[in-house]
Amino acid sequence: MTVSEPAMELAVTLAERDRAADHFWSFMEDRSVRFLPQQFAPMFFSTVAQLAAGQGDPPARRAALAVAGRMYRRFGLYPYHGTVIAAAVVDTVRRFAGASWDRGQAGSWEVGCRRALRLAEGAARVLGDGPDLTVAEVVACEAAADGVAILTVLPARRLRYSPGQAMPVCTPRLPGQWRWLSPANAARADGTVEFHVRAIPTGAVSPVLVEQVRPGEVLWLGPALDVGLSLEQAGDADLLLAAGGTGLAPLRAMVEQVAASESRRRVTLVVGARTLLDLYDAVALDKLQQAHGDWLTVVLAFSDDRDVEPAAQGDLLSVVLHHHRRGQAVYVCGPPRLMEAARQWLPLAGVASDELHLATTFQRAFESARWMSRQRVAHSPEPGAADAAAANSGPSRSARDAT
Repeated sequence: MTVSEPAMELAVTLAERDRAADHFWSFMEDRSVRFLPQQFAPMFFSTVAQLAAGQGDPPARRAALAVAGRMYRRFGLYPYHGTVIAAAVVDTVRRFAGASWDRGQAGSWEVGCRRALRLAEGAARVLGDGPDLTVAEVVACEAAADGVAILTVLPARRLRYSPGQAMPVCTPRLPGQWRWLSPANAARADGTVEFHVRAIPTGAVSPVLVEQVRPGEVLWLGPALDVGLSLEQAGDADLLLAAGGTGLAPLRAMVEQVAASESRRRVTLVVGARTLLDLYDAVALDKLQQAHGDWLTVVLAFSDDRDVEPAAQGDLLSVVLHHHRRGQAVYVCGPPRLMEAARQWLPLAGVASDELHLATTFQRAFESARWMSRQRVAHSPEPGAADAAAANSGPSRSARDAT
């Protein structure tokens, strides 16, 4: 794959993340543009620059846009700030890109920055006020299965989120490259939060989170947002939860939410894996089953393992349909291929459309429109916000590896 000039210039610049962010911040301070606290300069600069360069696949760009929108609103930006921000980005990249800098790209960078800021302004109107940006210290890293890690973090301040929501997460090792992750637990007394991460072989971010991040490091956390898994949508109905891979994380948090509530609806949690060796978080699942066996049933489904008992053999959606009962609220979360299959086959198999809740993957344009619509309803925003689908544009149209 040919690497675009903006991508190369940005990579070289962000290799000196802190120095570049300090230069960016000082550039604006020298011009009396003082909306940005210095400690947020690395997050702000790297996120806007990644958007301006057109980097990332659709889910990653939606995550970056959510962060940029929240920063736009929190720091009180106005459209007239765009001129100096674009100038600061161009000057910073020119200064730190070294031999990779192409003077002919200055105009493209400026146009890209202005476009990114217009999109951030629209996202800010849609998202409104809500959970803020913060940092969290990684306190534990557990290798849960081959290519899967459980990261436990302690945020600088208690996170505001509901089980089933997702938030953009970024490691400063890869500044400005955000990935959607869902907390795997309901609120805890000690404030810690678990994230489950699977390393995608062709990915840029997930292998770093799984293989390189260590206790003591920090992660940047964006605002928690609805991605289609809110329990409020189910009313008092019994639940049928279908988890594929690390899609287990938000559904496990939802089980904990039910456990902490006065409701004792019946919950069936179906967890799919290819083989027994691919199953992770088994200890936590066993503890949940033992603690709440009066209303919770955990079912394992192995699609490619003939050594497990016959009752546990089968693909996830087939097992889900076996346990489906009329009136249940059905929630599905997992990799994009699973979500496409669930969207296509579950309604045909008798799951009512108003009872089916699918996690947003941002792989298709209509998912982005539906996601933005949810945020409008949730946050009562101003009208006329830009569609996040436009966030795919930039001076470089080439996508980086999936995160």
